[in-house]
Amino acid sequence: MSEKKLINTTDAAKPVGAYPHARRAGNLLFLSGIGPRNAKDNSIPGLELDARGNFVSFNFEAQVHSVFKNVEGVLRASGADWNNLVDVTVFLVNMKRDFNTFNKIYAEYFKDIQACRTTVEINSLPTQIAIELKCIAYVE
Repeated sequence: MSEKKLINTTDAAKPVGAYPHARRAGNLLFLSGIGPRNAKDNSIPGLELDARGNFVSFNFEAQVHSVFKNVEGVLRASGADWNNLVDVTVFLVNMKRDFNTFNKIYAEYFKDIQACRTTVEINSLPTQIAIELKCIAYVE
C-alpha cells in the first residue's frame, strides 16, 4: 500500500474549508487550491476595500507573486520544490484582464520548469481573490 500523508503548513494561508494544504499519495503530491492570501494575517495582497468592505481596487501582480509564495511554502513543507511540479491548473476570475500579466510572471518562476499547465476562467473564488492554483508534483 502506498504512503498517504496530509501536509499543512504555516507558510501558506489556512485553507478556507476542511482540507489539508496537500496530500501525498505514493510519489505524487496533490496541492489543494492555493490562493494569494497572506499566511500571517489572512489579508489579500494588493486588495483595497472601503470602510464597508466593498471592493475599491486590487493589484493582480501582487496576488500572483503571493500565490507563488504560498505554493512554494506548501511544496517546501512537503519536501519538494518548484522542480517537482508536473501539472499546474490556474483559475482566474477575469481571463481577459489578467491572463497576459499572469503569463509574464509565470514565465519568471517557471523559466526552466516545464510543468504542464491549464488556465481557466471561473466566475468567482471563495474569498475576494482573483487567482488560485491547483498543483500536482512528483516526489521521491
